[in-house]
Amino acid sequence: MQEKRTSSFRYGIGMFGTSLPINMFRSLASAFYVLVKGLTMEDLSLVVFIYTFIDAIDNPVYGILSDNTRTKWGRRKPWLFIGTPLFMIFFIMFFTPPAAMSKTGLFYWAMFTYIITGTLDSLINANYGALFPELFPEESLRAKTNGIRQTFQLVAMVIGIALTPMIVSALGVNGYTWTAVIYAVIALGVIWFMTFGIKEPPIVAHKEKVQILPALLSMIKSKNFWIIGIANAFYSAAMALVMASVPFFTKYALQIDESQNTYLLGTVIIVAMGGVALWSYFVKKFGTVRMWRIALIALAVAFVPLYFAKNLVMAIIFSVGIGIGFSGVISTMDIVGAMLMDEDYRRYGIRREGIYSSTMGFMNRLSGLFVSLSYLLASKIYGFESGDNPGLRAGDASRFLLILFPLVLVALGVVFAFFVKFKKFDPPAALEGTAAIDGNTQNVVVAPEGEAESISEPESQEIAESE
Repeated sequence: MQEKRTSSFRYGIGMFGTSLPINMFRSLASAFYVLVKGLTMEDLSLVVFIYTFIDAIDNPVYGILSDNTRTKWGRRKPWLFIGTPLFMIFFIMFFTPPAAMSKTGLFYWAMFTYIITGTLDSLINANYGALFPELFPEESLRAKTNGIRQTFQLVAMVIGIALTPMIVSALGVNGYTWTAVIYAVIALGVIWFMTFGIKEPPIVAHKEKVQILPALLSMIKSKNFWIIGIANAFYSAAMALVMASVPFFTKYALQIDESQNTYLLGTVIIVAMGGVALWSYFVKKFGTVRMWRIALIALAVAFVPLYFAKNLVMAIIFSVGIGIGFSGVISTMDIVGAMLMDEDYRRYGIRREGIYSSTMGFMNRLSGLFVSLSYLLASKIYGFESGDNPGLRAGDASRFLLILFPLVLVALGVVFAFFVKFKKFDPPAALEGTAAIDGNTQNVVVAPEGEAESISEPESQEIAESE
């Protein structure tokens, strides 16, 4: 029986909903608690450090729960429907600490709400990400769909990162709270709109469920899983620092009003929006892995001139390169992840997008360790304690957070990216043997678990897309 395929637009717009609040959360958490509320940089570093280890536990659990869910609505939809409003509640709470609270109380409030908000974001993205390779099997269609959803993500970043300081200021004393409420309501509507419009491929009810230990062992044995995961962790940490450190950079390095953050962040994001379509074209023409490597190199190189920016105009000009590299990575990274899930399916004959998506999400969130380390180093090396006591080298500290540490991280990501190799396979056509591809049902042969190597392409066809 043929099923109507989910449109790329309907799935892609979901990225706007998942990105809008979390971009505010990640980019302004440090500014809100350190510069506004007076939490120390070391306290924030500890919060991020503890959350990273909790995230190591929750991601595989969410993936297994998603993969093993069997309902008439599908595997992913119920989690998106339930998890989204819970996330929004704690997201608002994070930016609404009680007024009469001691510094100790503020620390524990920040830690509790940061951890719960982060883990619910993991739940949402584990299920949203798992849908991508299931709904769009072919690489060309993935490139198109990913271009659409990354464009929506960038629109969300324009609002959630670049425009948020202006919106917060315009809303007055409780600007952070009201901005969080507005973003939460919008995001809830968008994610639910996406959720009820997608058509998950059917899963056979009696099909053997995913077992967590075999799934984790298969990932542990996969070289590509480790290489891609670590490379993405380096990249994610770098960009998280970039987005979070702009307020420090404008205030202490450029010594201008923090409202100017919008111009600097806006440049990066708008350039990235323009670049997504071009990078997506190059992906179709030259291959995903090759363009992923080139994008990482471009991003690393772009940090160098930014270090020498002495004023806002120079910073805006030099940030164009950051936007170009950034758009290239977001246009390729998720497709590389989908290729990794395809590889697992070909090898074991089991669809495990949920646990792969969530565990790859955890690998990305290993970036929290690097972000935590950067905050700690900025405190120890440059004496930056808090907004109340920034020390004598606050400008150097901001350049370290925005430029030097991210440059090192992306350079390491480049090195890892050159070790990725995939065997050349046709894309998986279906979840359980058949799928509607452009209106035609195609059959796919899936090897029993442990036997896929016997039907794989010859070793001579193993390729690195850089060739």
